[in-house]
Amino acid sequence: MKTKAISSFFVLFAIAAGIVTMTPVAFADHSEVTISPAPGSGAPGCEETAEGCYIPSTATVDVGGVVIMTNTDSAAHTFTSGTPDGGPDGVFDTSLLMVDGSYEWTPETVGEQPYFCMVHPWMQGLIIVQEAGADEGGNAGDLMVTITDSAVMGGTQVDLEFSELHVNYEITATQNGETVLQETAHAMEMTASHMIDAVGSDESPIDIEIVSLGIGPPDAEADWTGPTGTVATSQVVPEFGTIAMMILAVAIISIVAVTAKSRVIPRF
Repeated sequence: MKTKAISSFFVLFAIAAGIVTMTPVAFADHSEVTISPAPGSGAPGCEETAEGCYIPSTATVDVGGVVIMTNTDSAAHTFTSGTPDGGPDGVFDTSLLMVDGSYEWTPETVGEQPYFCMVHPWMQGLIIVQEAGADEGGNAGDLMVTITDSAVMGGTQVDLEFSELHVNYEITATQNGETVLQETAHAMEMTASHMIDAVGSDESPIDIEIVSLGIGPPDAEADWTGPTGTVATSQVVPEFGTIAMMILAVAIISIVAVTAKSRVIPRF
């Protein structure tokens, strides 16, 4: 009886784990975003990097969503709406955030909100506030790119859907200020996929940016037409740790079930 019970539990758990691991992780959820200073941003230089002084340097959030500003750096910082040249505009101000301090802001109107650090004015960032459920991108003419993702063994697969054929583009993925994927590619069809390997054991968000380089055959760059520039940005939270734990749990239960059935361990 115990062997049958264990075997039944294993089957149910395996089915549930399979369903969970096959479920895609949504890319376009902008109900909440977390922004933190880049490591070492208390000294000039971060403003000259591709990642900028805040991570992410450009964040997207829905109207009514939550922007969490947290100081993970070793120096104190502020998140102050406005610009160094124009000064604070009064929309939000965290005042001086010490290490591990945090502040939340809920945007109420659509638009772009710049912000900076009062202590280190070279630190500047931008928050894009959009209507809930709005499509990503659209900055490069009429070319549209839809970004989705799926959790797979060892990483995350990024799936792209283009509104045109033969799009030449660059995809860049960054995590914790580090570039984890940067490729120049050609989409012969209206879909393409890229694989981002697992990065560390944490589940820090990965920021995705798609830049159009032009439309046309990949070997005829001089003849490329269509819009160029950034057409889509999005963010995914990898679930490498969750998948690994599920696989480990299934393996342990499987071993227990097989061992009990073979009676290697005496039953009580």
